[in-house]
Amino acid sequence: MDNQQAPQSNEPKRQPNSNRSLLIKVAVTALVAGLVGGGIAYGGASYFSNRDTTSVPAGSNKTGTATTSNMKVNVSSQASKAFSTVKNSVVSVINLQKQNQSSNSLNGIFGNSSSSGSSSSGSLEASSEGSGVIYKKSGNAAYIVTNNHVVSGSNALEVILSNGKKLDAKLVGKDSVTDLAVLKINSADVSEVASFGNSNNIKVGETALAIGSPLGSQYATSLTEGIISAKKRTVATTDETTNQQTGNATVIQTDAAINPGNSGGPLINLAGQVVGINSMKLASDNSGTSVEGMGFAIPSNEVVSVINQLIKNGKIVRPALGIKYVDLSEISKTQQKSILKLPSSVENGVVVMTTPSASTPAGRAGIKKYDVITALDGKKISTNSTLRDLLYKYKVGDTVSITYYHNGSQKTTKVKLTETTSQLNN
Repeated sequence: MDNQQAPQSNEPKRQPNSNRSLLIKVAVTALVAGLVGGGIAYGGASYFSNRDTTSVPAGSNKTGTATTSNMKVNVSSQASKAFSTVKNSVVSVINLQKQNQSSNSLNGIFGNSSSSGSSSSGSLEASSEGSGVIYKKSGNAAYIVTNNHVVSGSNALEVILSNGKKLDAKLVGKDSVTDLAVLKINSADVSEVASFGNSNNIKVGETALAIGSPLGSQYATSLTEGIISAKKRTVATTDETTNQQTGNATVIQTDAAINPGNSGGPLINLAGQVVGINSMKLASDNSGTSVEGMGFAIPSNEVVSVINQLIKNGKIVRPALGIKYVDLSEISKTQQKSILKLPSSVENGVVVMTTPSASTPAGRAGIKKYDVITALDGKKISTNSTLRDLLYKYKVGDTVSITYYHNGSQKTTKVKLTETTSQLNN
């Protein structure tokens, strides 16, 4: 019995040695991991034994002063020269509006619209800010071009010059279609005016500089640099009140940074000439994806044309047909066939939604409800060229031919454009 138990007592004696070996391996592994994870090792006790024991010098710290070099570096560039040419003509434009205030301040704080206190018109307050550029000085008057949306809804306007002086401004005229407006100020403190270049002469890839007041007048006369990304880019324009597309605009595309507040400021070339007025920035696409480096400016040739009409008339006079319409794409294919009786080959056009008055150009030409206008003077309405785009190429008094479908039959008629958009809808 004793001889049979001896082998059983030998097995447990080897187990502690195996455990000690495993513990040693774990300890070594942990040490290596610690050194690698910590990223630094000092060599244990040898670090302290090899340490330099030289003491920090005592005494005054005056010898630690610093100086700048007298070496001058010439960093002058064509961009900085162009900026210097224009900067003093760029202004901030302040849109002032009346604020309704309640006599009961608590209701005002908590937003209670059922206040028992009477409401009265408050003082003028800054509603928004934008930019502008002084383009002409004549006698005691100076003129500024900016965006229509910068001054829209204002009860009064102020301008801050590049030297910080604030002046009252008067609206001369504005145009929502091109998003341009002209202001007038006293010229006593105006030292420089900008000049317009020919926007037809710009080239894709050439340097473009944007000047303005991004995020407000505290960042006035900020400069950003980029290139001309596209010379003629077609973008949709929308009505400010309905947010519906009203037509298309042909604009300059640039990757120079244009932020809120830059609107109305100039886009200049390296000669210091204004080649565009910054008007909008594409902040995101329909999917919400962030987009950078896409800004737009109204070409200077169009700016000059609009300025001259605003100076002369205070508004832009454009022809109108006197119709209310919707785009053909908004009508289902079934209704296009059953109600409009359109051939399947007709894909673009506008549908007249009410019978025009007999006193309007369209009414005199015999246009009826549910007629589909497809072209003016042979120029077809398309996804890139709306009825308004085509119509605005003509003047009041011009005679144009209209191609349209009536009960499925194509017809052509002549229309004399004797009415204006101030009198009629398109």
